[in-house]
Amino acid sequence: MHLRSPSGANRLQIETMTFARQAGTAVFLVTLTLWIQCLGIAVLIHWARASVERGVARLSILHAAVLMIRFSILVIVLHFLQIFFWSVFYRWYCLPSWESSFYFSATSYSTVGYGDIVLPRVWRLLGPVESVTGVLMCGISVSFLFVVATKLVERESGAPPMQHVNGLDERSEAELENVS
Repeated sequence: MHLRSPSGANRLQIETMTFARQAGTAVFLVTLTLWIQCLGIAVLIHWARASVERGVARLSILHAAVLMIRFSILVIVLHFLQIFFWSVFYRWYCLPSWESSFYFSATSYSTVGYGDIVLPRVWRLLGPVESVTGVLMCGISVSFLFVVATKLVERESGAPPMQHVNGLDERSEAELENVS
């Protein structure tokens, strides 16, 4: 029995369906990742503000270091949670074990990408999407940690807060604070 290869029109239709499936899945996973990251950072911002309001001013070096370690650990946990959600998808649809799914997700998210484990052809575009998403989420986390460190330095030195580095005037900053 001789199997015919799909005609050009059928092959294009299959490729279009495959791409649409990958794109839809990517949109879902990226949206879930953004929700996790934004919710997690919002909780950390709330905690940071509460810490500052409780009188974190003039912290000892050790206490400031412990505070930064706590925030850093929570940010890392937040990233592992995002990697876990991607790995759940990979385990259900792409890879044979939880270990390989988590490993692939972690290497993609962190942009290491060893290449020793690859996704099936119908899902191969998700790896680069996860990499770009991971870079963006890490950037958001580093921004948060930088702001916390800046606030601790300002409080420790007694220096006034940095003024208008972002180019916003006081009215614009007040409007942004009232958005939430």
